Amino acid sequence: MTRFSDTARTLMLGLGAGTLALGLVPALPASLAPAPLAAQSASDLDAVVAALRGISTMRADFTQTDRAGNVAAGVMTLKRPGKIRFDYGKDSDLLVISNGKSLFVVDYEVAQVERWPIGNSPLGALFDPQRDVKRYGKLIPTSNKDVISVEVRDPKKPEFGMINLIFVRKAAAPGGWQLAQWVALDAQNHRTRVQLSNQRYGVPVADSTFTFKDPRRTARRPG
Repeated sequence: MTRFSDTARTLMLGLGAGTLALGLVPALPASLAPAPLAAQSASDLDAVVAALRGISTMRADFTQTDRAGNVAAGVMTLKRPGKIRFDYGKDSDLLVISNGKSLFVVDYEVAQVERWPIGNSPLGALFDPQRDVKRYGKLIPTSNKDVISVEVRDPKKPEFGMINLIFVRKAAAPGGWQLAQWVALDAQNHRTRVQLSNQRYGVPVADSTFTFKDPRRTARRPG
């Protein structure tokens, strides 16, 4: 039997040649799928930049699915600049967390911690203040005027992979656009999709949310 932490790591991380990616699923729902039908302008890219910069804190439920149909779910907490936490619940041995400088994968079952600079992940386009979406982002035409799809990659660093951020129009979201999901691909073609729901903005988030108890120093995860 595959451990949950192994499955979650496969879903969350495309690991190859020391690179990290939060990945993609087979196909997007038709309503969000990119299609070369409607021309979009540079103002849409400005709207995405405004939407991301407008997020001070956010909490959302997430569901991630791999190409094999394996599913994991939990709560994502974001605090700009640079902090993010993917919590799979009290019964999980896995935690994915960024403290603003590094992204950690913490496995309490095997007492292992893996660390990468946040800039090495395609997800850095979402929470890394050094990743300029407007500089590295490219609009992907969609068939829905209420959907913006942006592909972010650094052509000088293909080993960092790419991420496709999907926004839907929502008046209550920062900048009027809500991050609905992302799909990403690393240099080794590892893919996963992460879909968000129940997004809450401006919630109180303590900096301690982005710390963790090192399992290499203790055998138990804090409750």
